Amino acid sequence: MNGKLTFGDKSIDLPIIEGTEKEKAIDIGKLRSTTGLITLDSGYSNTGSAKSKITYLNGEEGILRHRGYRIEDLALNCTFLEVAYLVIFGDLPSKEKLDNFSERVMRHALIDERIKDVFKAFPLATHPMALLEATTVALSAFYSSSEVYGKDTKDDLERNIFRLLGKLPSLVAYSYKKKRGLPYAYPNTDLNYVENFLQMVFNVPTRKYNSNPLFREAIEKLLILHVDHELNCSTSTVRMIGSSEANLYSSISGGISALSGALHGGANQAVLEMLEQIYQQGGNIKMFIERAKDKNDSFKLMGFGHRVYKNFDPRAVIVKDLCRTILKEQAENNPLFDLALELEEQALQDSYFQERKLYPNIDFYSGLIYKAMGFSNDMFTALFVVGRLPGWIAHWVEMRNDPHSRIDRPRQVYTGATERKFTPIKERS
Repeated sequence: MNGKLTFGDKSIDLPIIEGTEKEKAIDIGKLRSTTGLITLDSGYSNTGSAKSKITYLNGEEGILRHRGYRIEDLALNCTFLEVAYLVIFGDLPSKEKLDNFSERVMRHALIDERIKDVFKAFPLATHPMALLEATTVALSAFYSSSEVYGKDTKDDLERNIFRLLGKLPSLVAYSYKKKRGLPYAYPNTDLNYVENFLQMVFNVPTRKYNSNPLFREAIEKLLILHVDHELNCSTSTVRMIGSSEANLYSSISGGISALSGALHGGANQAVLEMLEQIYQQGGNIKMFIERAKDKNDSFKLMGFGHRVYKNFDPRAVIVKDLCRTILKEQAENNPLFDLALELEEQALQDSYFQERKLYPNIDFYSGLIYKAMGFSNDMFTALFVVGRLPGWIAHWVEMRNDPHSRIDRPRQVYTGATERKFTPIKERS
């Protein structure tokens, strides 16, 4: 099946590619070599850069599946490490395979003591995402160059995968502790992945930390809901860096950098900052809703709507009830929680938001949950990193194993000056 592109008195046949979910794409791989033309697609909204078997996303119908499994089924029935295994290796694990996988991941939770020196080199005010970017790529310096920089053997690649899955939560916990001047907690491999992470974050030598079961459930679900989301900004960054044959650590560090932006992983932090702004200015929700509807006002209602989902965010549906349960339990401790529930209710009843399908997305709820658990606003995106890591790894591995993969090299339409005569510096005015 082919499409036809006509320009002037010329035309070219372009193959039509169809995915397993009947999605169709025009293959323009030979467009420039045949015609001299390129396509221009700002933000790549209409451009596919890869064929992938990892995630299917249909924003119009609110569908999200990983390796064919509905996100609803995975979030309600699996642990995070089960879903991590699924997206990286392609199938849900048996109990024996999951136990082995979990043991190998937890074996790598301990971090070389010299990494602490890297943390010490940064000012206390450093954002946790900057710490994660630096220390993730620094991990590559602690292993043999053949394992990290060579053409990975299967064993080398698996070791690097387990190292990152095991060590990255520890780096996040260290980031939390550094900013507060608290001693770092060592991992406890007698605990599961989520329980160990929470104790590394909140445990202090003066008292024993017992995690709240509701918080454990919330973290488990949020990590699963963030595990992968197709070729978004950070995932595309990981694949682009990896296409140059950069090592896995460098590629993941690049993904962390991309995720740090307010329009991507930083959106849940922006939700809390918006709520704080509303509260500090009197808590008049109706006024701020009207401001959000005014196209001449720079104020934006963060956490509503989504670039991909045009109906509803299936991840938000899953986490909404859990969020409300936690907020009601914690509301007396933070006035922002009551404010958030009221904002959600008023926005959902407003015809402007209804007509435009601007429903609360996962960022609206996740930031509120993290806040209720005791995380500061600047830690929210770092928690997102823990969840998204398996997806990044899966895409990096898929890209590297694709025999048709090439180094990414987008084209441009040049709009600068045409050729100019050079003037020596003494003659320039």
